[in-house]
Amino acid sequence: MVENFTNQLTGTLAKWKSSKRGYVLALDQGTTSTRCIIFDAHGKIISSSHMEHRQIFPRPGWVEHDPEEIRRNTRRVMADAAASRDIPVEEFAAVGITNQRETTVVWDRATGKPIYNAIVWQDTRTDKIVSSLSEEQKTMIFERTGLNASTYFAGPKIQWILDNVEGAREKAERGELAFGTIDTWLIWELTRRSRKKSKASRSDHARHVTDVTNASRTMLMDLRTQTWDPELCELFGVPESMLPEIVSSSEVVGKVRRSGPVQGVPIAGFLGDQQAAAFGQVCFNQGEAKNTYGTGNFLLMNTGTEPQWSEHGLITTVAYRLGNQPAVYALEGSIAVTGSLVQWLRDNLGFFDTADDIEPLARSVDDNGGCYIVPAFSGLLAPHWRPEARGIIAGLTRYVTKAHIARAALEATAFQTREVVEAMNADSQVDLKNLRVDGGMVVNSLLMQFQADQLEVPVTVPEVSETTALGAAYAAGLAVGFYRDLDELVSLWQEEKTYFPKGDPEERKIAYDKWKRAVERTFGWTDD
Repeated sequence: MVENFTNQLTGTLAKWKSSKRGYVLALDQGTTSTRCIIFDAHGKIISSSHMEHRQIFPRPGWVEHDPEEIRRNTRRVMADAAASRDIPVEEFAAVGITNQRETTVVWDRATGKPIYNAIVWQDTRTDKIVSSLSEEQKTMIFERTGLNASTYFAGPKIQWILDNVEGAREKAERGELAFGTIDTWLIWELTRRSRKKSKASRSDHARHVTDVTNASRTMLMDLRTQTWDPELCELFGVPESMLPEIVSSSEVVGKVRRSGPVQGVPIAGFLGDQQAAAFGQVCFNQGEAKNTYGTGNFLLMNTGTEPQWSEHGLITTVAYRLGNQPAVYALEGSIAVTGSLVQWLRDNLGFFDTADDIEPLARSVDDNGGCYIVPAFSGLLAPHWRPEARGIIAGLTRYVTKAHIARAALEATAFQTREVVEAMNADSQVDLKNLRVDGGMVVNSLLMQFQADQLEVPVTVPEVSETTALGAAYAAGLAVGFYRDLDELVSLWQEEKTYFPKGDPEERKIAYDKWKRAVERTFGWTDD
């Protein structure tokens, strides 16, 4: 009887799955662009739209974005993606949001206007704030947040804005300012009334929230309790009144307000971009890992429901928290410059016209010609954490051409990832068996094969490469019952291609050792 009931239930669920209709809209607000992707019930892309935004470089080491430009672009790509397929609003189950992490916005609660440009995660202007911390304070930060004290994270960026924007600190002390990473800024924007309404109504319905994954990137949240830490807030001079409410990664926090093709749709999923990619890659089991190849590289390994502190230069972060379930944690290796190195060769040096051109150029030579690149444009993150490091090209001879340099740029991405994987293996005491990869650079088969060779493990590309947006869609869909559970999400994941290691291990070791020698030469380059 139990067996018959189980068979009936299985058949019912299979029928429900095949007939399920509707869509989830995902906003992917990244470092260089804002993208909207609409997914169907099977995780397939139905429609998409994206817009790039300006990269603002006021000084060396400073990187900013215009929050108002991001706000406008977000509204536009949502409208364009929905309009391109003429999807009725009632067929949208939910909106999910994923975002560039650590990028910091401070705005006036009454007007909703930013008081300064967004300070981007790559920005290093807060180096003096971080370097002024005592060793005792740095230890406290690491033990409570799982993060190394670094310019990378949001807390020092808030302090810089309050100290350098006229009148900002006084307004913050009066409770007139709000802080948020980009997820918070977009949720505020999407849930607020029109700015043309009265002052009282502008903020009455705007939600000021962040999810636990983004909060874990501020150096202000206690990783164990997932609440703001008063002592850390005091350390960076951040009034707690500025901080958003911390919510889970999958719950309804409001609805999209005002006119538009998704007005009234629940906003229900929120994950920092790298956590979203891991979620989209269905890394739900302890030991599963993904690596995203984007502006930078970010490797996350699921470590379960207990945070694991790194002893080898990685950081501990929240992978996700679903509703009222316990949080799941991850070890992360953050690399600042990979895809942006390709952009630098294109835009600053004019090596090629499009980023895709780097692969045929690199394939035109058999090796790097003895040339090695360490792209420490704004210091080195994991596993070194050397903010004073600067980029170098080592091993140059008259033999080297731009093709060799292009190949060395791709190899630098794989070498940096190998460093992180070795640190992760040492921390977890379990060697990585397979690496799931995503991001714009995974279309480069030369890089992917070289990565598999260097790691000596298979590297797998999924069928849906937009895993960051997919993860946000999954989290939102779970919150409203559009997706049943994690097992259903696992069943939707499909492999496109796997690269297996090949070649001479000794040659790989020699190349890696030479690159590590080049890394050492970047240290101590600047004390500015």
